[in-house]
Amino acid sequence: MSHALRLAERGLFTTQPNPRVGCVIAHGEDVVGEGFHERAGEPHAEVHALRAAGERARGATAYVTLEPCGLHGRTPPCADALIEAGVVRVVMASEDTSQAVGAGLQRLRDAGIEIASGLMRDAARELNIGFFSRIERGRPFVRVKLAMSLDGRTALADGTSKWITGEAARNDVQRWRARSSAILTGSGTALADDPRLTVRLDDVPHVPPLRVVFDRHLRLAEGTHLLDGGTPTLVLHGASVKPDLRFAGVECLAMQESSSGLDLEAALKLLGGRGVNELHVEAGPTLAGALFAAGLADELLLYVAPVLLGDRARPLLALPPLSDMSRRWGLEVLDRRAIGDDLRLRLRPRV
Repeated sequence: MSHALRLAERGLFTTQPNPRVGCVIAHGEDVVGEGFHERAGEPHAEVHALRAAGERARGATAYVTLEPCGLHGRTPPCADALIEAGVVRVVMASEDTSQAVGAGLQRLRDAGIEIASGLMRDAARELNIGFFSRIERGRPFVRVKLAMSLDGRTALADGTSKWITGEAARNDVQRWRARSSAILTGSGTALADDPRLTVRLDDVPHVPPLRVVFDRHLRLAEGTHLLDGGTPTLVLHGASVKPDLRFAGVECLAMQESSSGLDLEAALKLLGGRGVNELHVEAGPTLAGALFAAGLADELLLYVAPVLLGDRARPLLALPPLSDMSRRWGLEVLDRRAIGDDLRLRLRPRV
């Protein structure tokens, strides 16, 4: 199963909106076939593994990181392929909550195939954390990327932020962008930095993420990179404003509003309905802070640079004041590592 998970990781940048899945066909410790799901609409991991195994699949055990599908979508059911190949046992890491519970498993059992589940389940769900978030919560897994100085600042007082971190850290961010279904920013960051929000990994196959901009008052300027039409882009705005010719090359949608801005939960639900699994956020302290304060930021990807910007520079997150220390936000450190001269922390809110 560990090997199947490593195979599944090879689809990290290419399977969306589908889950990343790996499969190993084995007789005892003798592996006779393996495969992984590469792209939506193409054969699933089980099919690749069975093709590699050929007749040797008969009487074998299939180790698969996600419950074999039992429904006919863009491809035939994997449960039927396993039955036809003569597999006698299926070991799966995690159930697939996107299909009717047991849709494929009952067909396998009816065919006399032994089923076991739960082996390395946590690792399998972590690999597809965005897929499960979309299916089970109706919204993407939200990862907020932040870069700060040692004194917790993200930009100078005038908004200048290029570059706090070094080149190695900036290159590392590209891989996090590539694994995401969409990249979100706010109009303030777009106006200040004119970002492209594209993936600069020419040698790594990936599905270009959707660019999403929260622009309540449609402030984006003509000629900004986010309006260039070169990459699919969605601009979410308030109902009181109407797009003009500046926005001819992008999709614009009016959103529900709250007293402080666009309705964040409604926006995330909309993105979930569009198949967005992992949402990568690169925004200023206002939008990033609002997501965090609302409990909608599932993970912080924080790069810390060995520089100081001073107390007049801009803060990391705009958060409401706390009345006492007992109300402070606690974070769990998932991972810490050096990226060039910078430190990268992966953090999740404690539950």
